[in-house]
Amino acid sequence: MRVVSDLGIPIIESQFNGPPHSAQGGYACGLFAGLITPGERAAAAVTLLSPPPMDTPLEFHRGERRSQIRLAGELIATVTEVAGEPTGTDPLSPAEAEQAARGFRGFTGHPFPTCFVCGHARPAADGLALTPGPVEGRPGTVACLWTPADDQADANGRVRDEIVWSVLDCPGGWTGDPVHEPMVLSRMTAVITRPPTPGHTYVVVGTLRRKNARTSSVDTAVFDASQQLLGKASAVWTAVPDGLPSAD
Repeated sequence: MRVVSDLGIPIIESQFNGPPHSAQGGYACGLFAGLITPGERAAAAVTLLSPPPMDTPLEFHRGERRSQIRLAGELIATVTEVAGEPTGTDPLSPAEAEQAARGFRGFTGHPFPTCFVCGHARPAADGLALTPGPVEGRPGTVACLWTPADDQADANGRVRDEIVWSVLDCPGGWTGDPVHEPMVLSRMTAVITRPPTPGHTYVVVGTLRRKNARTSSVDTAVFDASQQLLGKASAVWTAVPDGLPSAD
């Protein structure tokens, strides 16, 4: 269930963290994208300029071409519709994704072990607990399975867009080596072609396209059991070798 401010703008609850003191990047991007493409299946691009805060009402400033998310004057993110779609990546079978997930490296040394999407230091059923592991024979590609729960759906019984964006986010980070080189999401472009349904199992795939110094470009996608596309994203991640600043 979404919590909104007095202005009708979604508030990111603390459950949906990535790093301990800020929102999971894909979840925040999905919420921000929904402010300009509500109920539409249009591609949107979100650039994160500051860690998205949680449990805090944000300001939405609509622009003619590019809208802004602010907090007390500080620019948190920009969001815009885009004409094209992200590239995405090739599908895998559920069996291939299940096999890949067994190699997930985040059970030990995870830079953000309480992450809503891929953290495993959370109470049971409090997060998604994805396990994107390396795919044999496809260098730079990871995959896992995902079965959305009933409480992740909207009033129409479809998984909420911000949940899908969050699922499209984290696997991209595991195409590198975040255990030794922590990274955070900087920019994400995504489109949902068909919303997932709770109780069904889906395949999530991420592929590293380019790495340049501290930044990595990745593509991700969600497929159903018959390898039909439900959503896809392209993203840029930035390494934070010294870690994120504490909010304490």
